[in-house]
Amino acid sequence: MNKKREGNLEPPTRHPINWKDKDYYNEDSLNNELERVFDICHGCRRCVSLCISFPTLFDLIDGSETFEVDGVKKSDYKKVVDECYLCDLCYMTKCPYVPPHEWNVDFPHLMLRAKALQFKKGNVKRSHKVLTTPRKVGAVASIPVITSIVNWSNNNALIRKFTGKLLDIHEDAVIPKYNSKTLTKRFSDEANDSKFKVAIFGTCYGEYNDPDSVLDLIDVLRHNGVEVKLVKKAQCCGMPKLELGDLEEVTNYANENIGPLKELVESGYKLMAPIPSCVLMFKSELPLIMSDNDDIRKISESFYDPFEYLSFLKKNGQLKTNFGSVNKEVLYQMACHQRVQNIGMHTKNILSLIPDLDMNIANRCSGHDGTYGVRKDTHEYAVKIGKPVANKITEDTDLVISDCVMAGNHIAHIATQDIQAIHPITLVKMSYGI
Repeated sequence: MNKKREGNLEPPTRHPINWKDKDYYNEDSLNNELERVFDICHGCRRCVSLCISFPTLFDLIDGSETFEVDGVKKSDYKKVVDECYLCDLCYMTKCPYVPPHEWNVDFPHLMLRAKALQFKKGNVKRSHKVLTTPRKVGAVASIPVITSIVNWSNNNALIRKFTGKLLDIHEDAVIPKYNSKTLTKRFSDEANDSKFKVAIFGTCYGEYNDPDSVLDLIDVLRHNGVEVKLVKKAQCCGMPKLELGDLEEVTNYANENIGPLKELVESGYKLMAPIPSCVLMFKSELPLIMSDNDDIRKISESFYDPFEYLSFLKKNGQLKTNFGSVNKEVLYQMACHQRVQNIGMHTKNILSLIPDLDMNIANRCSGHDGTYGVRKDTHEYAVKIGKPVANKITEDTDLVISDCVMAGNHIAHIATQDIQAIHPITLVKMSYGI
């Protein structure tokens, strides 16, 4: 006899995303499922502190005539959906009703379904479509003459007001600088006949905005005897389009990436990306979106988070642990899209090997999450969500670090102190003295 349990005692599992099924875009079917899940969330409320989606939902319910979900207008469901940026924390860290529990609650993927319907109906701003094409924007913004103009205008308050109206970007949001000397231009092959082989998927952000962090990662890997290649002709991982609900474009991007990634895997390379969101796409999301694609599954199994791979090297006796002293106090924000990979605290464990490094940990969301942190309609919420992390910065804090550099920059930007944010791999490079 099956015993019904209030909460889930089993490891969470996920079902394939059946986005090609006609019922996936059936609005009545979707609204019925939204009402069912919202009613469960209303009775639980454990996720109220995670993001704005849940307070928005609970305020709608508490302000209704019935004080129940049935008193909320279906048209107001969109308010909840629009505040979800698919961090997955509710699914992985809070919700007791995720599958295999019989209630089968997957709040983020239900929000994705609602976003996909909105996109299919054309209820998406043109500016949001532009913001979710970072590779196209980066390719233009990294043209040498244009780079200087773009970086200057992004730091000019008057022009920011104009571009804010044009692209729907909040004038106070931190905008990453662009580099004309992109990662691809700065990367150089280096012969190394090693059994440890890694191919770096540079990501849009690493290619155009922050090649230095990726190069630091490459230096650390090579210092430990790893042969490193850069994935060439890579397309965006698709995470920005996923957050938009454009599943067709997500799969188009994936199909462009399959060829070069599959070839590297078959040649014995492990795959890696410096941004947790990109790793998550290949490890978790794409295998669920393209569940019938064996190539994506093989690519997924070969993808590593950078510090997960350093732990792999340590386990195999390949990691050099003669770290030098780094006498600094750092605030380490654990990136959401790294936490939900369920791989363990590899960054913290490796950084703990560095002598004299004083590490304070913020186990909360930064609120940034790509376009959410810069858009006019959501930036203030991103600040509100990130403030508890920024408030942990004291006058003794030397650096903010996060595996998601965008999250780190956002935290540093909203802090009351003037402070720098860096990728934790840069600390490892500093400790090695390379």
